[in-house]
Amino acid sequence: MQMIKDYEMVIGLEVHVELKTETKIFCSCPTTFGAAPNTQTCPVCLGLPGTLPVLNGKVVDYAVKAGLATNCTIAHYSKQDRKNYFYPDLPKAYQISQYDLPLCEHGWLDIETAEGAKRIGITRIHIEEDAGKLVHDDEKGTMIDCNRCGVPLIEIVSEPDIRSAEEAKAYLQKLRAIILYTGVSDCKMNEGSLRCDVNLSVRKKGTEAFGTRTEMKNLNSFQFIVKAIEYEYKRQVEAIEAGEKIIQETRRFDANTGKTYSMRTKENANDYRYFPDPDLPPIKLTEEKIAALQAQIPRLPDARKKEYMEKYGLSAYDGEVLTTDMALADYFEQAAAGTKYPKLVANMLLSEVMRLADGEEDVCRILPERMTALADLSGDSVINSATVKKLIKELWEGDFDVEEKVVREGLAQVSDEAVILEWVQEAIQQNPKSVADYKKGKKAAAKAIVGKVMAVSGGKANPTVVDRLVEAELNQ
Repeated sequence: MQMIKDYEMVIGLEVHVELKTETKIFCSCPTTFGAAPNTQTCPVCLGLPGTLPVLNGKVVDYAVKAGLATNCTIAHYSKQDRKNYFYPDLPKAYQISQYDLPLCEHGWLDIETAEGAKRIGITRIHIEEDAGKLVHDDEKGTMIDCNRCGVPLIEIVSEPDIRSAEEAKAYLQKLRAIILYTGVSDCKMNEGSLRCDVNLSVRKKGTEAFGTRTEMKNLNSFQFIVKAIEYEYKRQVEAIEAGEKIIQETRRFDANTGKTYSMRTKENANDYRYFPDPDLPPIKLTEEKIAALQAQIPRLPDARKKEYMEKYGLSAYDGEVLTTDMALADYFEQAAAGTKYPKLVANMLLSEVMRLADGEEDVCRILPERMTALADLSGDSVINSATVKKLIKELWEGDFDVEEKVVREGLAQVSDEAVILEWVQEAIQQNPKSVADYKKGKKAAAKAIVGKVMAVSGGKANPTVVDRLVEAELNQ
């Protein structure tokens, strides 16, 4: 473990994002996900001889929006290049991409870490076409589906500013949120709309020179990205300590074993033999065009987070989590608008609601006005936290009027000290062992008494009053 701690990882990410256009980048074939194999192709996206590509203008608009949202400088003049390499899923043996004159450069975004905010640089964002997809079958062998050929992509290349798997995850979550806010992609990782290549090297702490990097290709889940980084870091450190040389190569991550495996020696830019695509004119953008696209970008996560911190008193972390999902942020604003206790709304969303959603369900399953009512009732000490949790769980299953239910079922919090004292004394009489343990110095034993009081009260006793009276009785 000490050996591992002597090193640090240096990570740069290449994120490929499929753009949400109706047609492909250079032809009129649809981009619908899940169509039958090879049913969304034409001579252009297959690169057959004699065909000419025509750039989809929406692709440029979307790429510029992504660049503006990540603080990039937008090029007034850029071009497209042919990147030459052969893979079975690339029928024409070259990919139309951008090399030395990308559309967007020199951007950044901020993430929240345990040490506070950190800025991650973005080297460039360029447009390119996607390749096809290999489908492996034990009986039929490897087949090629060309539906994805020509689907428009942006590639977002970060600076090597990331130093941990947690930072990589935070960067990707923030980047995904920003792209979703702009509306240029659905970012569905399970459908390949957002996937990531991880470039990772290691070096002794305190040194400036970078080590030899490896690249892990096409990771499409946050969990796999974290596991791949953690394994590859450990592998490289152990190899260096054993006197082995790290080879610049492309590796794949196997989710079943949690390990990375070598695929091929990593290519450099000169291996691709880039040259300007002779069939496509340069892309020229005016200031007026860029300004018009800027005006279409909504309020982004950082602006919302700042507002939540200033207006509602939320922490930077809570603001970051709430704004990661635009639907969640919209929901929070609706629910918080009508209550004196917006922080309670945030707490309920970040704890109980997100636990119930479990990353899958729509948070709007509970009407915003119900969360407003719960915040008011809790903030005014009408109901306690246990009742709040109970009502949220019930609202998740079906809608009802919160205030009416509290009255009808007698769910209001009991704060009368005389009533609670009777419950406390009853609980103490029924739990002599916990009392004895407390007297011996085991202060945690009081929790058993508190739990008994809450059970006797049907969860309606005021927890603050219960804690105070239990402690007072036990210390007599």
